Amino acid sequence: MEVLNEVLAEHDHDILNKLIEYKFFKKIQNDYEIRPVYFKMLEFILSEFKPLLPETIEKYEHSITALFKKIKEGISKDRNILLQRITDLNNEVRDFTEAVEKNTIRLISETKELKSNVDKIDYREKVRKASFWIDYYITPLNSILDVGNKNSITNRLLDISEYINVRRLNFEDELARQQFEKLYSFLAQTNDDLLKQSKTLTNELLPLIERIRSESMILTGWIEFLKNPSKSEVPFVPKSLRAYPYNNSMYFNALEYVNEYMTNVEIYLEDPAMSASDKWIFNKDVYMTKLTQELPVKNFFEWAGKTLKSEYKEIETEKFFSLSTLLFEDSIELEFDPTADRQVIRTSEMNLRVPKIKIKRHGLS
Repeated sequence: MEVLNEVLAEHDHDILNKLIEYKFFKKIQNDYEIRPVYFKMLEFILSEFKPLLPETIEKYEHSITALFKKIKEGISKDRNILLQRITDLNNEVRDFTEAVEKNTIRLISETKELKSNVDKIDYREKVRKASFWIDYYITPLNSILDVGNKNSITNRLLDISEYINVRRLNFEDELARQQFEKLYSFLAQTNDDLLKQSKTLTNELLPLIERIRSESMILTGWIEFLKNPSKSEVPFVPKSLRAYPYNNSMYFNALEYVNEYMTNVEIYLEDPAMSASDKWIFNKDVYMTKLTQELPVKNFFEWAGKTLKSEYKEIETEKFFSLSTLLFEDSIELEFDPTADRQVIRTSEMNLRVPKIKIKRHGLS
């Protein structure tokens, strides 16, 4: 009543009597109620539907079953009554599918709103709302639509569709046969629509709102922990440091190497004849064994340079890069300070600026 008075106060003329005259409102004692036909129209225009409890939707199973029973019992009786019952069954199925669609739209809207948390509600309230929608709306509605449930309305509509399919082909009366044809087409479309609604509930809505509930519980636990972190002993969580090839440091190093090789003069080099036996082949297992035996290593690149010098008297770039691939092995753990100065490794072809990386055996401190 208060909301109605606020709306009426915005207009100069008294429009309440006109609204009553046009049957927009119905007076109930000292209050007014919007008539259902206008209420449904506003729901449709605004796409804001009041969700129905699953047991309210489930009533259609009884009304649809009763009408179908009457059609079978009166199949050979008065034609006009039969035609009216077919029309009534069509309307009842339509009301049922619209109720399911409205509930699905509202549940999707509520779930998205809960996910975005526009109202900034706390996580405990978020968990409560998620549990409420699951327990009272989503799960029961999904049970109503579940084809695997032999007592579901969806299965009842499939049974009706089979019966109507036979009658549309062999019924003697032409007009009744046409009505059976229309009803069969409508039921076929309805079954497809209900299957889509069921998939939306099962594959999209339920997992999303379950994730909201579980995420909220985890975050709630973290908040409680942060309020008093010293209340209980916290387990040690090891952390590995590793440089990935897509960070800024790697980008600038790669750019430096490119610029060093960049030249405007075309140079043609002819490699001396080399037999297959002279070609160096990197044996990762051999060098990994050497590295493992010397763990922990305080400076990996310095170790790589010394290893190559001891074997080949000089550090070749190709061999140095090959040894660097040992850094990606899972059996070792890397540690380095990104802010520390870099060291210069001189190879036979270039100068490399590399970080000091400490190597440890994985899992050991």
